[in-house]
Amino acid sequence: MSEVINNVKSKEFILHEKMRGDCYRFLSACFYLPEKETFLDGKLLENLSASLKDICPQAYEPSMEMQKGILSYSNKELAVEYARLFVGPFELKSPPYGSVYLDGGRRVMGDSTMEVIKTYEEEGLSRDSEFKELPDHIAVELEFMYYLVFKEIQALEKCDIRTAFQFKGKQEKFQNRFLRQWAPLFCEKVKEGTDNKFYMALADCLFAFIMNSQLSDNAYEKYKEVALSS
Repeated sequence: MSEVINNVKSKEFILHEKMRGDCYRFLSACFYLPEKETFLDGKLLENLSASLKDICPQAYEPSMEMQKGILSYSNKELAVEYARLFVGPFELKSPPYGSVYLDGGRRVMGDSTMEVIKTYEEEGLSRDSEFKELPDHIAVELEFMYYLVFKEIQALEKCDIRTAFQFKGKQEKFQNRFLRQWAPLFCEKVKEGTDNKFYMALADCLFAFIMNSQLSDNAYEKYKEVALSS
């Protein structure tokens, strides 16, 4: 009986991690050029809220505001606001690049960007020649976090606790060195630069998730005890 209970707890933990990874993936998608129908038909925002309710309750309410907010705007209105905030051609209200905040002088491709590129390369990742965004774009860094969680889950499913724990460490290192250093400032810029309900709620949601989503060592130690005793 104890083996069955431990197996259930292990599966619950892996499901928890899958949901946490999905939060990074869904938030990443929100920082690309919006396609309202894709968001609604694919239930991206609904799925984000469903995951956040358990993974990061602090970000759940803003995610619900995102669902309501997006209904207030047409595709064109969302695209115009997206460009005004994150693309240009004039001065960006909310530059979505880490180096702007980490390296000073509102410049891109700074020293921190080189660090990010090195981190990607250490994981065997290289830039797709058709992908036009910079490596430290908020969407790219969130997607990289999803990748690290995905690799952790792969190891957990093989009961490779050591490798899983290594990928947990990589997540913490990347989030603490980069996302937690600049995403809060970026979120402030978004809220200062817009009155668009969707993007204001997205900024609140991202801030809450980045600051509260880290998996505690205690939770992981409990999982290790369960897994090793199965």
